[in-house]
Amino acid sequence: MKADDTPNPHVGVHLSERSRTKAVTPPVHTQQNRSAHSPDWDAFNAGNGAASGFGSMAGFGQVRWAEDWSDIVNTPPEQRRNDWFSRLKYIRLNESGSIWLSLNAEERLRYVYENQPMMGTAGKTNANRVLLRNLYGADLHLGAHVRAYAEFLYGVAGGSNTYGYQTGVQRERLDLQQGILEVKGNLLGAKAGIIGGRQVFLDTPVFMQSARDLTNAQQTWDGSRGYAIWKRFRVDLFDFMQTNKLPDAVFGDGTNYSARMYGAMTSTALPAFRAMGKKSQLFADVFYIGYLYSGSTASIPTTTGTEAGSSRRDNVGMRLWGNIGPFSTSLSGVFQGGQFRPAQERQPTRAVRAYAVNASLLYNRPDLATKPSAGLQADLFSGGSYHSKDGAVGTFASPYFPLPYYNDVTLSVTSQNLIGVGPLATFALRKNLHFKLHVPFFWRESTQDAVYGTGKIYSWRNGLSGGFIGAAPQTQLAWNFAPHWTWTHDIVGFIASRSMHAAGAKSDAFYMQTLEFKF
Repeated sequence: MKADDTPNPHVGVHLSERSRTKAVTPPVHTQQNRSAHSPDWDAFNAGNGAASGFGSMAGFGQVRWAEDWSDIVNTPPEQRRNDWFSRLKYIRLNESGSIWLSLNAEERLRYVYENQPMMGTAGKTNANRVLLRNLYGADLHLGAHVRAYAEFLYGVAGGSNTYGYQTGVQRERLDLQQGILEVKGNLLGAKAGIIGGRQVFLDTPVFMQSARDLTNAQQTWDGSRGYAIWKRFRVDLFDFMQTNKLPDAVFGDGTNYSARMYGAMTSTALPAFRAMGKKSQLFADVFYIGYLYSGSTASIPTTTGTEAGSSRRDNVGMRLWGNIGPFSTSLSGVFQGGQFRPAQERQPTRAVRAYAVNASLLYNRPDLATKPSAGLQADLFSGGSYHSKDGAVGTFASPYFPLPYYNDVTLSVTSQNLIGVGPLATFALRKNLHFKLHVPFFWRESTQDAVYGTGKIYSWRNGLSGGFIGAAPQTQLAWNFAPHWTWTHDIVGFIASRSMHAAGAKSDAFYMQTLEFKF
């Protein structure tokens, strides 16, 4: 079974890369039916274990060190022999088995075609990109309380009319992608631990930060986190600096000290109840996430261009999510305060007052042959005004790569000055063949603010009329055609509005094909 970038409980859980990244939460998993090769997180087994804050455990872990293959010793030998790679998942290094090693790997070949990338502003047309990712990891358990994990990445990129390869996230010479040391145990009745080192971190809302799995190199962080998980309450404290993927040299990745993320996430499993004849479970999350960042991602728009500077963003938010009978639901709100400090001397520091509201509702019928889910996703990310020179900055900032699959896999728009509304549906055409349809429509939340793409502020200003940006109908077909293998096709059309076309934007046709092998 395939599972590569299913996110945390802030999105849904399905088999394929894209269909598993929708904005809702599936019916809750209980302790008794938690995912295989996953720790037992009691009520936080919900979302295939993603409610624990370590990502989904559907088949394989979204982060591989979150897997626990010690349960394979209880698998009947005839079942283990059906999969040759089982012998690599639990390797005893001493007689008692208290010291053991687990190996994992991923080979991912991806082809991307874009007719007019970034609405025609990328400087390339008919871009063909070929990406090969090689990931190999080793998880060493030293008894019940200490574990070390190392993961190595080698990324290759080529094609024609390419762009974006100079950033270090596509072409990556052999380097340490993740390297952690975990010390864990029981503390005050909780399953607790401290994880230090370079790691993928997923315990944030996906419209704010993600693993950036669209590229060869995932987004990783250098720092530490401490977690404690009780039966119905958990807390996660973290402080990270972003990994610097440049320069492009063997084991050359360092730490980007100008990009920091820190904070706390808490989650409470509310009392279970029955609704419409089905067991129901809701979770209440309360969190604080702080950003400190500078460079191009911290720039804000002006009437003629952008103003450089640095920013601190203080995100305080709440989320209520889970299932009510056959409905999966999620409602979140974030207030973003802080300040923007202009790079130019003697310019006044500006306060930040921004916000985001996100909601989704899906009706699930797992009892039907195609296991359909259908519903609506709606998002609002506040905008400001590029005319303002000294007032509060009102544009919601998401500098750390929101999940592309959440709204727009083409990266043409992102979680800033945006209203997005559209239907969402998934179907299991066969047991190993999954289809997803998402048709979001986009508007600017403030017509006095710019249009934003991922890591980009578009230059269009006064030429825009009205708030409508366009639509991005997108489909995905994912086929798990053999054990460990998945073949996925993403087709997207970004249809820019008449006003955007008049300002110089172009519509885009996007196709992505991914072949992945994983054990």
